Amino acid sequence: MKKKTEISSSALVSISSLTLKAQRSGMDTRKHFVAAINNDCSICKSAGFRSEARINIEHGGRSIIATLYITKNPFIGTGAIGLSDSAWEKLGVKEGDKLIVTLAETLDSFGLVRAKLHGKTLSNQDYKDIMNDMVEGRYSDIQLAAFITAFVDLDRVETTSLTKAMSESGRQLKWPQSPIVDKHCVGGVPGNRTTMILVPILAAHGLTIPKTSSRAITSPSGTADTMEVIAPVDLTINEMRSVVEKEGGCIIWGGSVDLSPADDVLVQVERALDLDSQSQLIASVLSKKLAAGSTHVLIDIPIGPTAKVRYRNEAEVLKTLFLEVGQDIGLNIQIVETDGTQPVGRGIGPALEARDVLSVLRNEKDAPQDLKAHSLFLAGKILESCGRIPMGKGMLEAQRILEDGEALKKFEAICKAQGGFREPTFAPFKHIITSTQHGAILSIDNRLISRIAKLAGAPDSPAAGIDLHVSLNTIVEKGQPLFTIYAESPGELNYALHYFHSHQQVILIGDAS
Repeated sequence: MKKKTEISSSALVSISSLTLKAQRSGMDTRKHFVAAINNDCSICKSAGFRSEARINIEHGGRSIIATLYITKNPFIGTGAIGLSDSAWEKLGVKEGDKLIVTLAETLDSFGLVRAKLHGKTLSNQDYKDIMNDMVEGRYSDIQLAAFITAFVDLDRVETTSLTKAMSESGRQLKWPQSPIVDKHCVGGVPGNRTTMILVPILAAHGLTIPKTSSRAITSPSGTADTMEVIAPVDLTINEMRSVVEKEGGCIIWGGSVDLSPADDVLVQVERALDLDSQSQLIASVLSKKLAAGSTHVLIDIPIGPTAKVRYRNEAEVLKTLFLEVGQDIGLNIQIVETDGTQPVGRGIGPALEARDVLSVLRNEKDAPQDLKAHSLFLAGKILESCGRIPMGKGMLEAQRILEDGEALKKFEAICKAQGGFREPTFAPFKHIITSTQHGAILSIDNRLISRIAKLAGAPDSPAAGIDLHVSLNTIVEKGQPLFTIYAESPGELNYALHYFHSHQQVILIGDAS
């Protein structure tokens, strides 16, 4: 009979808890914490460390939960653990520092996600616990995807709970004055850079508008990307306060000031899944407005067959939920439904959109009039909602501020306060797409034309994108330019052209009658 072998508890600890040397891998994994070890690390195998395992890494009182990958690349040394840039910065380590690595324990908050999948209604505290673990990087991409699919259809009460929890997941700004105004467009329409025009109009009027904007994820440009062509947007929260206190407004990247960071985590996975439920959209938007200290928020909902919101009944449901949740969290919400049937302005891509914005602010004769009119309409609505201007007179006041040059002066002052102003430049390689027939422009597909601009390099190459030369219902002749594609390299230009030639329905031309 064989003698039974016993393993002491101290031996178990030594296997499950390892000391490895920190090594910077150079991996850019955004905010996700990722680690890698070499496959010849036998003790790691003994401890059950396998690819895609969730591990806890500790150093100097700090800890993270990271996703582990096993590599055959000798770049990661034996006895070392390679860290992504985000993990390196979060732990505050130096090359060769000793790290304590263990397999991560099961997350209690993920049990709440599983409960939601089975139909349970969660409490305010439940949502706070989930958001806290997300912000701390404890959720893997798979767990985040499970959360998003479990929380697709929330009622008013749970949408309010989610919004509050997301708002409280990061910093919360308070301002001594009131009102604090803001604006958000639900998206889906390229070139719609009204924010960069209405912020200086409202600030010039005397309102406070601390605008934090997003970068593009699947679109050719976000407001932050377009603004960054002209001025710095990556400000600290103290720098943001300084700009707003001095000029009454700012236009910066929201990710730099840690407002509703849970939303920044979720949005990466939402875009990959192409899931953007109404309840999560509302929580995403309003949590950031609440965290920024806003009191009055205008929501722009473009409606069109290739916009994010395609039908009016869908817009009505979204509008109702926005108003209800806004009331529950103490925000004054105003909703406008606008035309989303085609792009706004001519430029699609950071530099080209920046050119349009400057053209409107400078009152140039060839400025895109649709962008100007849309910006004045939205600015006027905000002026009226705050009681600054009588109902029906807001757009006229906004027009006066713009055409008198006050908005341009304020915009230049905001740019200077954020770090300086620069003129946009455009990519060197271009190709003009022309009409193959005489006729009228029947439709412009927002999604397809955005895709072409992205393939040309936008927004990663800020000077790339599309310059649109036509609009709906205009009459074109055979050979007349429809749009110009700009790219930083011949390869990117060819990618965009190849896509266009296989999707020529991007602009439909029909009988002029």
